[in-house]
Amino acid sequence: MPQVLVLYYSRHGATAEMAQLVSRGVEKISGMQAMLRTVPEVSTVCETTQSSIPDQGAPYVSNNDLANCSGLILGSPTRFGNMAAPMKYFIDSTSANWMSGHLAGKPAGLFTSVSSLHGGHETTLLSMMLPLLHHGMLLVGTPYSEPELLSTTTGGTPYGPSHLAGKESNMPISQDEKNLCIALGQRVAEIALKLNKA
Repeated sequence: MPQVLVLYYSRHGATAEMAQLVSRGVEKISGMQAMLRTVPEVSTVCETTQSSIPDQGAPYVSNNDLANCSGLILGSPTRFGNMAAPMKYFIDSTSANWMSGHLAGKPAGLFTSVSSLHGGHETTLLSMMLPLLHHGMLLVGTPYSEPELLSTTTGGTPYGPSHLAGKESNMPISQDEKNLCIALGQRVAEIALKLNKA
């Protein structure tokens, strides 16, 4: 069964929860499956290595997961208007996938979580788009046909779903944010399925 890789990094849990909602959206499309994966922390000590299996949550992603997916949805918390270092570190390791064209022509979407209302939702999503464009992916945003995009007072952008987590990263994901996450998963899965059949 074709799979959409939902790849995220999460420090306080909000981005992980968004990834689960995006995965739920993917699996609403008959004939598509979500493959939920995460990336490890970046060590501040070069010699330190982590176990190849995380203590909890989704398994770590492999370059093979990228090669075999039919679509990709990336999620990262916002760090000064940019994606978090662990996500960037993993993306920087995907040169072999780039050289082989594994992701070229496949649909991609993005989501993020941020602590303040003007903390860089959109710039983070834009920063995550750049390597996907280099991979030749087809970017899928959140269209204004999703009514929550016009009514939300929390997160949500046309570049992809976002979540306002608050200063303590403890604000719950709003219903609008949930709906936008599910809608993104559905949209990417629908396009991936059509491209897979073509």
